[in-house]
Amino acid sequence: MAALVLAATGLSVAPAQAESRFGADRPAPFHRQELDWHGCRTAPGDKTGEALDAAGARCAEVVVPLDYRRPWGRTISVAISRVKAADPARRRGVLLTNPGGPGESGLALATLGQAVPALGARYDVIGMDPRFVGRSTPITCDWKIGTYLQSAGPDRRTFDRSAATMRRLAAGCARDYRDVLPYASTRNTARDMDVIRAALGEPKLSYLGYSYGTYLGAVYTQLFGERADRFVLDSAEDPAVRGPGPMGGNAPASSAALRSWAGWAAGRDGEYGLGATTAEVLATVAGIDRAAARRPLRIGEYRIDSRHVPLLYFTRLYSDTAEAYAGFAAEVRVLAAAARGGPAVPTPSLKDFFTHMAADPGSGAQISIFCADRAAARDPETYYRDIQALRAAEPLFGPLAQNITPCAFWPITPVEAPTTVANDVPVLITGADGDPATTYPEQQAMHRALAGSRMITLRGAHRHGAYLVAGNGCVDTAVNRYLIDGVLPGGDLTCEAGGAPAG
Repeated sequence: MAALVLAATGLSVAPAQAESRFGADRPAPFHRQELDWHGCRTAPGDKTGEALDAAGARCAEVVVPLDYRRPWGRTISVAISRVKAADPARRRGVLLTNPGGPGESGLALATLGQAVPALGARYDVIGMDPRFVGRSTPITCDWKIGTYLQSAGPDRRTFDRSAATMRRLAAGCARDYRDVLPYASTRNTARDMDVIRAALGEPKLSYLGYSYGTYLGAVYTQLFGERADRFVLDSAEDPAVRGPGPMGGNAPASSAALRSWAGWAAGRDGEYGLGATTAEVLATVAGIDRAAARRPLRIGEYRIDSRHVPLLYFTRLYSDTAEAYAGFAAEVRVLAAAARGGPAVPTPSLKDFFTHMAADPGSGAQISIFCADRAAARDPETYYRDIQALRAAEPLFGPLAQNITPCAFWPITPVEAPTTVANDVPVLITGADGDPATTYPEQQAMHRALAGSRMITLRGAHRHGAYLVAGNGCVDTAVNRYLIDGVLPGGDLTCEAGGAPAG
């Protein structure tokens, strides 16, 4: 099916080849390095390290070139964690993991075998902090004015304020990290993955990546296809457009997910008081956003305005479980009280959101990776036109999805062209058809680009993440069969989500 679609579009598909432009022997010293394995806890209170140590993990640092075009030059270190296969006699290799982001630490994923013992028996599971993330020579960008993820707001005035913020954020990151920003690309992280593979003494690499991690995995298959073993890409991005506008096509899927939640909340109006119908709940949500545009909402000691209300909504739509829906409804009830001018006490989850909004330690690395991957439009008018074109259809999420980012003011341009993903490496793609973050059209685009792939669709689910996230036995069984037994589905599969959340 995928091959036919690609042929119809005229897209040439070729087998992936190992990268050779830098010379076959240049990375050799990095491939032959000996790793110094040690405990993962770095200091008192290091909860990730403590959990890894308790699971029997060991950690190490892998030395990689800052710039693979000049591997004899400056180096950086990439932190990894490992839980060895529980059944050495049946061990089949290593499974490298990535949680997405970008900008998210992945060290904790080395404990994946605890959730799937059969997987932990067969693989050394490897967690990784990608370059410039977490413990891997981090880019932290001392941003005291908050995260770059925000809505453009209701009008030209709020857009201009947002653009000014993005300009200041870009300057703040350039001040401390200009010398490394050109090398933050996904292509370089994929090269790091291959150094990790070689340093571990493995001829091939298996991989599980979520969200952004699907793009990273796809780039690896393009650069090092014959070294890719069993690859699972969950909640896939469109590899052709992924870059500085991380939420560009999300608005319609986010609105659909919001309607799903609103229907659930309407059925519990007696508990939450947000409206007795889906339309009434959506009107409450829109009214909160309009009130925040007039003046910041007072929620305890915090303030939230129209830049961040849509972002809060978006982040709460990653899961459609009853527990997630209930937590979101409780938060909206607080916001609605604040919009009416009454007293509003933040829930613990709202406090976490406000703290993250004020100082997001991972967003500097995240935007650095986006900006290094693909050049962004530099003219703010381009973004404003896109926002205005979408505003009528998507008044809530459009100004968030299309907003300008610091990449418009970034001090460097990408040193390499974006990776064109088009190969026939066998890959298993999984995802929900109502995913608000990496939408179903994006997942299908990845499926078309990887002509050897099979796709598992979780139908009727508004959630981000399928394998081991959705709690769906159909998805989990098929993925485990592939990772453990090497059996790809004979064709694309559909798994049912089981209807609306219960509870």
